[in-house]
Formats: sequence, C-alpha cells, structure tokens
Amino acid sequence: MYPIDVKITKIVQESPSNKSFFFDRSFDEALPGQFVMVWIRGTDEIPMTLSYRNAITVQKVGDATAKLFEMKEGDHLGIRGPFGKGFTLPGKDENILIVAGGVGTAAIAMLAEHAMSQDTCVTTIMGARNADELLFLDRFTPCKGLHMTTDDGSAHRCGFVTDVLCEIDASEYDRVYTCGPEMMMKHVFDILEKQGALAKTEFSLHRYFKCGIGVCGACCMDNDGLRVCRDGPVFNGMQLVGSEFGKYMRGASGNKKML
Repeated sequence: MYPIDVKITKIVQESPSNKSFFFDRSFDEALPGQFVMVWIRGTDEIPMTLSYRNAITVQKVGDATAKLFEMKEGDHLGIRGPFGKGFTLPGKDENILIVAGGVGTAAIAMLAEHAMSQDTCVTTIMGARNADELLFLDRFTPCKGLHMTTDDGSAHRCGFVTDVLCEIDASEYDRVYTCGPEMMMKHVFDILEKQGALAKTEFSLHRYFKCGIGVCGACCMDNDGLRVCRDGPVFNGMQLVGSEFGKYMRGASGNKKML
C-alpha cells in the first residue's frame, strides 16, 4: 500500500509533552486501537494509533516525533493504513473497565467514546506523571466512573493506576482494556492474572515496526512469533502468557532492550 498524502489542518497542544495533529482525511473505517504508518518525509516512517478518526496524538520521544513537533498547519504527511487488529468492541449491555496511562490514553479514547455512544457502562482508571499530563479529560468525563491518579500527587489520587485496580473486583466487568507504558501494563497483567481475568482483558502493545503489514518480522515477539503489527497491536491477555511482554523488546537492529 502506498502512502496517501494528507495535510495537517490543526495542531493542538494537549499537554506539555503531547500534541494532536489533525488531517484533512478521516479514516472512518478504522477500529479503535488500529494504527497507521506515518511518513515524515526525509526522516522516518513510524506507527501511530489514531486518537481521532482524523488525528494522531504524539509524544516527542525520538528523531521522527521531534521532526513532527517542528511541523506547522498546512504541512503534509504520508499515511498508510489503518493496519492491525483493534480492540474488540463491547456490547450494549456490557460493563467495561478501561485502564490507561500517559500517552496510551490517546490510543483508547476512541474506544471509550464508541462504548459510551452505545450506552455501554464504562469505568476508567486514568494516570499520568502530573496534573498537566492528564489527557482528554473531557472525552472520559461522561464515563460512569472516572478514577484519576498522578505520580506526584499534583491532582486527584497520588500513586498509580494499578493502586486503584488492586481495589477493584474485575469479576464485576465483562471486558477490561488497557494501554500505556509496558511496565504499567505488566502490573495490570499480574493483578488481573491473580483475579483470573486475563481472558477478558485486551492489551495494546508497542514495538519497533518497519513494514507495518507483517512482512519484515521486526516486531515478532518471543516465544510464539506473534507479529505485533499484524496479529496485534491489541492482544488478548491469554496470548501474552509466557511471552516477552513485560520483560524486553527489540530495537531497529533486532537487539534486545530490557524494560
């Protein structure tokens, strides 16, 4: 698939370290949790989960995102996708729990909005380093229950999303969804494994992608060879048992990077 050209129509500073880039093209066919390959010409092509049908939300963490942060409204990007497996959409009468941390909140916001539009009962646990980094509060406020934590205690509860999760009975929910830093998700995994709730939990993973369509193998996970770009990036918890999840990932040259 060749990239299509899109123009940046609006840039929103969502927090001190995150910006949303809106396009003149809406990917209405995308499921929440699917991703697109974003080509920053002359720099790199990187995977980004859609935070809106027509936008990505980006944290500056490397050369490509640093270049993206320099771009202005009216500049152009190349986009391929949407690709991968998104979140399983909940049913109308289901009771769901969302656990989101940091910029991972962006990847799960469309799921929360879809669920609420279907009158699904949604409870969210959201966390960030501090009050200024809490993302998309307006999009999650309509949830039945919204629990917020900050690492430094600058807003709401001081601590981590897993502190709240430990106090919740997962058996009360039909489905659980999570996205955020991998070590956060590993703690979520451990808590829900003890509660016997992994089979109804979905995790959105991040790995180094090259092709984005399952050909190059750069994102294959040990031990089963699951391709994060093609078999994920959203995985059921049972698929991650005994895998590299929460232990290490691989860089551009295939070298292991311990978490």
